[in-house]
Amino acid sequence: MTRIPRRPAELAGKVFYAREAVHRGLLTKNALRSSAWQQLFHNVYADSRLEISHRTRCHAAASWLFPPGCAIAGRSAVALLGGPQPRPAEPVEVLVEPTARFGPVAGLRIHVATWREGEVWRVDGMPVTSPTRTCWDLAYWLDLVEAVAHVDALLHSGAARMEELMAYLRRRKGERGARRLAQVLDLVDGGAESLPESRLRVRLVEAGAPRPVTQHVIERHGRFVARVDLAWPAFKVAVEYDGLWHHDPEQFHRDRRRLNQILGEEWIVLHVTSRRLAEDFDGILTELRTALTSRRPRT
Repeated sequence: MTRIPRRPAELAGKVFYAREAVHRGLLTKNALRSSAWQQLFHNVYADSRLEISHRTRCHAAASWLFPPGCAIAGRSAVALLGGPQPRPAEPVEVLVEPTARFGPVAGLRIHVATWREGEVWRVDGMPVTSPTRTCWDLAYWLDLVEAVAHVDALLHSGAARMEELMAYLRRRKGERGARRLAQVLDLVDGGAESLPESRLRVRLVEAGAPRPVTQHVIERHGRFVARVDLAWPAFKVAVEYDGLWHHDPEQFHRDRRRLNQILGEEWIVLHVTSRRLAEDFDGILTELRTALTSRRPRT
């Protein structure tokens, strides 16, 4: 007979600080090793039945680990500000002021730097870098493609505004990191609807392709036909990033019917999968260049 692990009612379905639970006599150190619990960080555990998201891990870190002078930052801040969440197991990114002397901690990616007044907000009780400060850090910490993709996400969600980012850049002109943010802002597009779509767009532009229109609407006689991820309307060329909807047969059917409508409008539509983006970018770029050079600009 399989033994059902013991869960005190006070801890069932919760994230908790293990040292406190042991001190209160709710658990022993040995009991923490049972299948009833999962470890999130050193001394921070959760009921194993809980589905742990990156947001859960952010909340756990902020609640049980952070001393004063710490804030959730980078891609973790993007998730808390309304953007896409990293995978649950990815490290929580933390901005730490030099005086805090915090870290290293397994499961956290710690960046040491000062911040200014107003650059840390409270989000669901957690200290989180503001959208403008988050974009500054993303530009400084990440490569260009990843930084643009995540700033795109903040712009798309409405958490960040382009005019505020440009004003922030002007205030920090001449500082180390300002040039990186300027490069990112030159490439961002809040119309992008996913990180892979942004990554594809930036890589194409950086490789010399003309800058596309994001989420372009194709019409026939003033009526909606389709919306495509990336488009060069003057050439009637479009690129579609095929994502996880492949697992939905109905969505696959709808998108393929939409593709037929687009082809009826004499558009060239190139499809890019995640595998091709990872393994065959040169092939994608060649196909796009061929499509563009085969067309005269159309009005």
